[in-house]
Amino acid sequence: MQRKIRFSKIFLYAILILYAVVTVLPFLWALSSSFKPLSEILEGSMNFVPKNFTFDNYRQIFVEQALFPRWLLNSVIIGVVGTSLNLLFNSMAGYALARLSFPGKNSLFILILAVLMIPAQVTMIPNYLILKTLGWLNSYQGLIVPGMVNATFIFMMRQFFINFPKELEEAAAIDGLSRFGTFFRIVLPLARPALAAQAIFVFMGFWNNFMGPLVILSDQEMFTLPIGLNTFKDQYVSYWNLIMAASMVFTLPVLVIYAFFNRYFIKGITFTGGK
Repeated sequence: MQRKIRFSKIFLYAILILYAVVTVLPFLWALSSSFKPLSEILEGSMNFVPKNFTFDNYRQIFVEQALFPRWLLNSVIIGVVGTSLNLLFNSMAGYALARLSFPGKNSLFILILAVLMIPAQVTMIPNYLILKTLGWLNSYQGLIVPGMVNATFIFMMRQFFINFPKELEEAAAIDGLSRFGTFFRIVLPLARPALAAQAIFVFMGFWNNFMGPLVILSDQEMFTLPIGLNTFKDQYVSYWNLIMAASMVFTLPVLVIYAFFNRYFIKGITFTGGK
């Protein structure tokens, strides 16, 4: 029996190591290529150590490509503001569905679940026409407002708050806190695991969004990084050295966000309400 358990562990670790290698190798090659000149990349070799190590690619995207810092700033603004609004509104909606009683509550919850089944491509043209009518094309609000609530995370927060200990809220009510006071001072601080998991997914959604900005934006100064990266491709040549360098800059904030919220991440996706 012990031999079978040992063999199963070895087999499991072998699969995990293989998956890790397959996942990490492309990233390492991209990182290496960001320090290579274009000619070395076009040779087609798979060497992970650059023959002609250079920082010129990073210098070019930050110094010679004048709009790249603006694209980075646009992505940061949209990602941070959009994530903050999602954390607030999704949590409030999830808490209301989990704790409050009001007419049409069940119908509203079913409607939210129905929204999950609608592909984003179906709403793309209606969203564009609405934003055009409001005059929000080529603007931050045009990219942030349509995505400031998310049905998936409303459902997630509802499931979290259903399992949240009611005794804490009752104790807060006895101490004189209102419903809003209980939510913002008691419930929300204790919901950090769920908020952290939500923050990671929502920020990645805003940060990696390509189709939304592609449809809404036409002014290069308003481009986000995913759209800006596409400008490094010409009709006849692609500057892969600049693309790899910009991709590393593009990847760094997501890694920082995940590292910062990592300790809450596993707790959040289990939907536990308290210790």
